[in-house]
Amino acid sequence: QVQLVESGGGLVQAGGSLRLSCAASGRTLRSDDMGWFRQAPGRERDFVAGISGSGSATYSDSVKGRFTISRDNAKNMGYLQMNSLKPEDTAAYYCAARRYSSGSFHPSTMDYWGKGTPVTVFS
Repeated sequence: QVQLVESGGGLVQAGGSLRLSCAASGRTLRSDDMGWFRQAPGRERDFVAGISGSGSATYSDSVKGRFTISRDNAKNMGYLQMNSLKPEDTAAYYCAARRYSSGSFHPSTMDYWGKGTPVTVFS
């Protein structure tokens, strides 16, 4: 019923920027929490940024000040603006959503997931 499709990933030089998009379909996600997570090979899927249905944003310490999460409810879209990218940001980035707020943005609390978009940052 809810589908999420990420786009915008790619290869970028360290210090550069990239904007990820998450297109939602099936129903409006106006009241849903949306989040971005990333997973590097052999590592756990980690929280990157989240935004609540009320518009409150939260970030992982590792990206705070560099990444900005936003949403456009009229377009049923979510975004992650990534600036000052570092090689350690390299990972598959996943868009996720949950129908009801559950506090902390832990992967296990998310209801819907996109298939991911790869981001590679080279130095």
